[in-house]
Amino acid sequence: MADHVILVDEKDKEVGTMEKVEAHRRGLLHRAFSIFLFSPGGLCLVQRRAEGKYHSGGLWANACCSHPRPGEDLTLATGRRLEEELGVRCELRQLFEVAYDLDVGAGLREAEFNHTFVGTLDKDAVLTPDPEEVGETAWRSVAEINAGLKAGTGDYAPWFAFLFPRVCRALDL
Repeated sequence: MADHVILVDEKDKEVGTMEKVEAHRRGLLHRAFSIFLFSPGGLCLVQRRAEGKYHSGGLWANACCSHPRPGEDLTLATGRRLEEELGVRCELRQLFEVAYDLDVGAGLREAEFNHTFVGTLDKDAVLTPDPEEVGETAWRSVAEINAGLKAGTGDYAPWFAFLFPRVCRALDL
């Protein structure tokens, strides 16, 4: 069965649902979330998206990002996806909400009303990434990530490049 996303207006009010890939093809605004995990020492967990993803495969991104299912509570969705993608649980708190419309290649757009969450995870925590979702994971310093973003090498997913500086400002990093 195809995944569906929740279509929203600019205030995150639900206006319908649509099959996920079609929403990305048409560039329609939909609800999404991004999770950033930091170690107690300030390292950020990043994942290289699996090569087989329908967009942005092989690019580095935040620990987890996805969409709540129609009718699913946002907080439950974040915990569900974090466990499905990385095999971990941790307490999350929402940092901010922001809308963006980004070209992710192959004729697809990430037009999302994004709820951005943050959590703390020990860097020695055992991760069990889903190979369909995650190619590899790494812990990187904020300085290392910022240097990579500034270099403009294209190694990072567009939404990560958009959100990471905002997360750093919100956390005063």
